[in-house]
Amino acid sequence: MSSRPSGLPRRCPPPAGAPSHPGPDRAPGHASPPGRPVTGPGGRLAGGPRPPVTRAGPADLDTLSQVIADAFHDLAPSRWLIADPAARRDIFPGYFRLCLEHAMTSGVVHTIPDRAAAALWIPAGEDAVGQPADYAGRLAAATDPWTGRFLAFDAALDRHHPAGVSHHHLAVLGVRPDRQGRGTGTALLRAYHEILDRDAGAPAYLEAADLRTRRIYLHHGYADHGPPIRLPEGPLMYPMVRRPKSHTPSELTDRRADMT
Repeated sequence: MSSRPSGLPRRCPPPAGAPSHPGPDRAPGHASPPGRPVTGPGGRLAGGPRPPVTRAGPADLDTLSQVIADAFHDLAPSRWLIADPAARRDIFPGYFRLCLEHAMTSGVVHTIPDRAAAALWIPAGEDAVGQPADYAGRLAAATDPWTGRFLAFDAALDRHHPAGVSHHHLAVLGVRPDRQGRGTGTALLRAYHEILDRDAGAPAYLEAADLRTRRIYLHHGYADHGPPIRLPEGPLMYPMVRRPKSHTPSELTDRRADMT
């Protein structure tokens, strides 16, 4: 399975070291300490057994920021953000480190034992943690001189993001390029879906980076959520929603109506 990034993260970085603010829409299980397995090996995926999934912690920031930067380097939205490949390779690790910090304090980051992949999940909705006061400054420091593109990216995704209903946002799912095609991304995706289905009963939302990743997410139970997102004079991204499987059909219908 490919890296299947769900698009680039939407307004991700809060202050480093900010306290965690679990709201009622936050899936149980997030309190497990970094390094403790979330799942064990189970079933078989393409290329071998399903790898165990664990929660990442601050010690993983440097490694995972580089993993995500490498996984996202050639995507069309990434090329739109920073056209020059060398500059993109230089800027992306610092940018994704901010996103990882946000997910670790406001949500959860799942990884695998060798840290070759990461999934960043952030609860969203009425009770979710908002954008920090110093977001613009931190974004400018990480992305200068391309900050204007990153702000335009934020604005485009903000206009489409579901409002007023609790859900969990898959901001990033990335697998190191040499580990793609082995089911690692699927293992990360399934681990959090199991939490949502078993405990949270909440929808998942993402922005697929292209049609190929959209097709993969369709296979994993996601459906289109409105029309594609057009980045200004740039590529399309595809907003998608997955409903939890543990609820009755009437409850799922009600939740889907809330997301529209």
